[in-house]
Amino acid sequence: MSTKPVRVLVLTCSTRPGALGPAVSQWLIDTITPRATELGAELVPVTLGDLALPFLDEEHEPASGRYQHEHTKRWSAMVDAADGFIAVTPEYNHGMPAAFKNALDYLSREWAWKPIGFVSYGNTSAGTRSVQHAKQVVTTLRLVPLGATAALRIADTVEGGRLRPDTGRDQVAVGVLDELVRLAHALRPMREQTRTRPAETTPLPGSYTRALTPDDAAEVLVLQRCCWVEEALANDTLAIPALTESLEQVRTWLATWQTTGLWRDGRLLGMVRTRRLNNDWHVGRLAVVPDLRGHGIGRWLLRQAETAADPGCHRVVLSTGAQSRHNIRLYHTQGYHTETTDDTTTLLTKPLPANHTPGTAGEKLAQVR
Repeated sequence: MSTKPVRVLVLTCSTRPGALGPAVSQWLIDTITPRATELGAELVPVTLGDLALPFLDEEHEPASGRYQHEHTKRWSAMVDAADGFIAVTPEYNHGMPAAFKNALDYLSREWAWKPIGFVSYGNTSAGTRSVQHAKQVVTTLRLVPLGATAALRIADTVEGGRLRPDTGRDQVAVGVLDELVRLAHALRPMREQTRTRPAETTPLPGSYTRALTPDDAAEVLVLQRCCWVEEALANDTLAIPALTESLEQVRTWLATWQTTGLWRDGRLLGMVRTRRLNNDWHVGRLAVVPDLRGHGIGRWLLRQAETAADPGCHRVVLSTGAQSRHNIRLYHTQGYHTETTDDTTTLLTKPLPANHTPGTAGEKLAQVR
């Protein structure tokens, strides 16, 4: 599971002056905030009325992502950065508020593969018909509605414009958050894949590349521990940084190296990191999960790292254990020459063409996030 916090937008959907929505939203946030802290979730309150979205006024259809108006761009950025939503909605004439429908209609890709929960309120039906209406719309946008909902019947819930204390209702609200966070984590691979271009040349169908960030430290730590055991055995030492680094140390170097991971179905299959030092392009931490070795993933990642070299770099530099004969043979077959070797480390280099410029694959390696 990613160490990145789950960002949840709590949407107050009614825009009517004096509406009950703000009070319900405040109760919800006050109730679930302690649990959100335990789950590593960030709650972001959003009142649709404050967005000042007119009725959809973009010339191009939302699926194009070509937005002309600043209000659309702001709304797009908010939704794109979110991992899930809880809509606090009343019921108007057996349906959801027009402002809620309008806010949904403004965007397309930004909603995809994110969970949405509902807290409804109303009279006879406690707002449940609004939720049923909304579910027809959100599923078309590839939002994933929760099974858990909270429905508040106004006559039984509200007194003097405030919600009466109710432990059972509070537990239901926490249950909505619990399910939303679990689903947000489960859907993260699908969200990522819609935001990255597929790695066309990878030997593994369905995989994709993404730049790794400090939020990926947990996955990187696990991959390193899996992959460098053979290095330790071959070189008869445990003094290998990839085996001994703490989570915080991994997080630190992920912030300074340009690191790319190959992913499939939410699993980190391989990685490589690069950076420039003077006129050398340094490549390191080339790793592939043990069960997928022999599929060309390591060679493919190495080629992408080489292609991404900055203009002006004269050579690629990498190192491996002095007794890591399999690695050394691999690098020799890829055009590397042994530069120096001692009791512990072998340094290898490969010249870059004088007119080298980063190609398409390299640009992906550097830019996809």
